[in-house]
Amino acid sequence: MPETDEPASPSVTRGCWFPRSRRSPSLARRMLRELLVTVPDGDRYREVGELLTSELVGNAVLYSGLPGRLIWVSFDVSAVRLRIEVHDAGDRPPVPQRPDPAATRGRGLLLVEALAAGWGHFPRPGGVGKVVWCECAPESEPFGVTT
Repeated sequence: MPETDEPASPSVTRGCWFPRSRRSPSLARRMLRELLVTVPDGDRYREVGELLTSELVGNAVLYSGLPGRLIWVSFDVSAVRLRIEVHDAGDRPPVPQRPDPAATRGRGLLLVEALAAGWGHFPRPGGVGKVVWCECAPESEPFGVTT
């Protein structure tokens, strides 16, 4: 009998529409926390996942353009990765900046690049705007914990 690959790790998915509001990053982080408690060892994604969620949703709120449009945020988590997707109505692709050291903003995508296992963007299928996504691996130890 031929060898077969192990089945893919099952994943849990959750998504929600959010307004373009300064409150949306914190609401999306809460949704992520609520999802992670339902997943075995989901807390291994919490710190990095919350930071990446804040950055991507915050960017959608600030830069997606059209007022009144909603932002779709979805999470897909398995034993081996967390995928975060943020759909917005903006058509400009996200570009990491190299801000002046005194600047108070402009470092979000640099954090995404540094902390995510991968990230990117693509046009929204069948709609206006784009999808910005990132994936992160589970943390073996929470930040600040050393053994």
